[in-house]
Amino acid sequence: MSAGALVRIEGLHKSFTKGREVVDAVAGIDLGIARREIVAVIGPSGCGKSTLLHMMAGLYRPSRGRVVYNARTVAEVNTSVAYMTQKDNLLPWRTIRDNVALPLEVTGVSRRERQARADEVLERVGLRGFEARYVSELSGGMRKRASLARMLLQGAESLLLDEPFAALDAQLKLTMQTLLLRLAAEAGLTVVFVTHDLVEAVTLADRVIVCTRRPATVALEQAIDLARPRDVTHVRFEPRFKELYDAIWERLRQEYQEEAV
Repeated sequence: MSAGALVRIEGLHKSFTKGREVVDAVAGIDLGIARREIVAVIGPSGCGKSTLLHMMAGLYRPSRGRVVYNARTVAEVNTSVAYMTQKDNLLPWRTIRDNVALPLEVTGVSRRERQARADEVLERVGLRGFEARYVSELSGGMRKRASLARMLLQGAESLLLDEPFAALDAQLKLTMQTLLLRLAAEAGLTVVFVTHDLVEAVTLADRVIVCTRRPATVALEQAIDLARPRDVTHVRFEPRFKELYDAIWERLRQEYQEEAV
C-alpha cells in the first residue's frame, strides 16, 4: 500500500450488534487508492461493500483500524468526498436547479450565484432546459444526471458511488458510464464505486477489488490495463477485456459458490 495514496484503508473492521448477536461486516481490509484513480469494488450481495463506502465517507466509525484521507484520519463526516447512495436522494419539493444548488445554499452562497453555477453544471451533464422541472418530471436517468451534477457542484475531489446505475436499462447505463468517465477525466476526480456488474467494473475502473462474502476482506486486486480514454460500447469486445474479465470472475465465482453451499 503506497504511503503517498490519497486514501489509505488500514486494518479496517466493522461489526454491528443486533440484539445479542454480533454481525461482522468488514474484517481486516487494507487498501490504498491513488489520486485520480477509479476503483471498482465487487462481491456477493450483503458482503460489506456499502459498509466500506460508509466508513470512507465518515458515516460509520470503524470497530478497528482506520481510514486515512489525504494524510488525515477520517473521524467524522468526510467533506472531501461526495457520496451517491443507491437512491438519488433528490428532494421532490425542489426544482432540479435548487436540488443541484443545495451544497452551495448550505454554505451561504448567494441565490444568484448558486443558480448560475447550478445551470452551468446542469448543462455539463446534459440537463439544459430541465432546470425548473421537479424530480417527478424526470426519468431515472435524468435523476442520476442531476445527482452527479450536485456532486460536482459540491466541489469534492473524490466520488463514492454505491451501485449508481444498477436500476437503469442497458442503453441508459452505457450513456451514464460514458458521462461518468468524461466528468472524472475533466475534473481529475478520484472515484470509488460499488457494483454487482463485472462488465461495468472492468469497463470503468483502473483497478477492481474483489471482496469475499461477509465479512468482507480483499480476495483479489486486479489492475485493469486497458487504454484510456475508453469507449464503453466497444471496449468489452477487446481480447484483453475478456482476459481481465475471466481472471476476475475465476476468483469471484468462488465466493458465490461458497455462499450457495
